[in-house]
Amino acid sequence: MRVKPALAALFLSGALATGACATGSDAVVTGPETFEFVSPDGKTEIRYDPPSERKPVAPITGPDLQDPDRTLNVQEDFAGEVVILNLWGQWCGPCRAESDDLQRLQEEFEPQGATVFGINLRDPNRQKPVDFVADNGITFPSIWDPSNAAVAALRGFPTSVVPATLILDKEHRVAAVYLAEITDDKLRDTVAALIAEEDDTA
Repeated sequence: MRVKPALAALFLSGALATGACATGSDAVVTGPETFEFVSPDGKTEIRYDPPSERKPVAPITGPDLQDPDRTLNVQEDFAGEVVILNLWGQWCGPCRAESDDLQRLQEEFEPQGATVFGINLRDPNRQKPVDFVADNGITFPSIWDPSNAAVAALRGFPTSVVPATLILDKEHRVAAVYLAEITDDKLRDTVAALIAEEDDTA
């Protein structure tokens, strides 16, 4: 079912490149079943290939930013789709700057089987991000996550690193992580390649 409009924090040492609202530090996939983020050595772009080595994220669910009485669920609402998972806050300058790029990606790729999906962090006053979404014509859904409950599904992912974007393949395995402000040009080829990817489960 398509959803219309409407990651416990880990302290990491070292500094990331400029462009994020806060710092963190290389990421690898660990654990037998689900994706777990661990320290990166200053990298701000991490790719997970081949597809057979990717790990799925745990269920990502939480209240709809636009309607907190409604629950959004990435795995159920976007089954079989590529998901551009973006961690953002309206208080964060780079988040605000990349919102137009994310909206362009949504408009381009939604008809092809991909969606942008936001997790709104550290915004205890829900009305502020709601107003930001409305003022900027954002049509992709976001979970309102002031307590970091939804982001906990991204095991070990530092909630201090905002903005951050994870691209999930059609099986909702992590294919790429960006730990800084993104542009639509930077993500476009990766998203298109994941849409074209054949399922490797047999």
